[in-house]
Amino acid sequence: MNVSIIIPLLNESDSLNELNTWIFKSFENLDLKFEVIYIDDGSNDSSWSIIEGIASSNNNVKGISFTKNYGKSQALRVGFSEANGEYVATLDADLQDSPEEIPLMIDKLKESDLDMISGWKKKRYDSFFFKKLPSSLFNFVARLFSGIRLNDFNCGIKVYKKEVVKSISLYADMHRFIPILAKNEGYHKIGEHIVQHQPRKYGKSKFGNERFIRGFLDIITLWFTNRFGRRPMHFFGSLGTVMIFVGILFTIYLGYNKLFIDTSSRLITTRPEFYIALITMVLGVQFFIAGFLAEIILKFNLDKDKYSIKNKTF
Repeated sequence: MNVSIIIPLLNESDSLNELNTWIFKSFENLDLKFEVIYIDDGSNDSSWSIIEGIASSNNNVKGISFTKNYGKSQALRVGFSEANGEYVATLDADLQDSPEEIPLMIDKLKESDLDMISGWKKKRYDSFFFKKLPSSLFNFVARLFSGIRLNDFNCGIKVYKKEVVKSISLYADMHRFIPILAKNEGYHKIGEHIVQHQPRKYGKSKFGNERFIRGFLDIITLWFTNRFGRRPMHFFGSLGTVMIFVGILFTIYLGYNKLFIDTSSRLITTRPEFYIALITMVLGVQFFIAGFLAEIILKFNLDKDKYSIKNKTF
């Protein structure tokens, strides 16, 4: 198998037959063996019955259906686990990405010896204030935190070497940061390819504007886990040490001041330095406890799948 095409979807019954025809037409004159894996992320329309119909008439097509909507990251995760191709491509099901780009991206990946290549929707058919501007700010922050020079981190069409998708673990909404996850696993050769963006033909976007706020928070999470994820005690322990040290300094100051300078009947507990010492030492101990708990959780963390499959066509 040369190429596995992973397509996560939610309520895309209007576009599925047209998309499948488009994919097969894009590959019909190419010497590439390919498979298409549709991941139905809990659709409540006729998407799954259409996938079953397509799969029953073509051995190149597989379908997987979730019991409910788990999100795009989990859909991609199960798709990556089922992929058999030497190269793995992802594609959105809304007809806004062109399947013809996939062979071109594979050729570019081979020629440049890249680990993965991401699409760049340089010209978009979206609202400037609700899509283009927030997306530009999001991509700027992602470049700043990750050091990866991509213009479009969240483009749905990407191509990977098989070993890349088999090494990364997707959770929550981390599908937006697959290039960063790949880099964190040691795959630094990441390229970009300008792709044609199509206007949405059917339905509407399944993602609200809150995805940008969540995206910024996820970037911070990725930065933290990449730097301290394997040894959280280094972060929490350092903060705890600083806090306890500050508390000890204030305690020594209060004791020295009471014994040798201000020997009046004024109580130490009436001085603001006492509360600074108390709070910093308590916070320091809490940071240490947080570090120990994080280390214990890390040791016993099991990489469990966060989805439940209802049906398969294979």
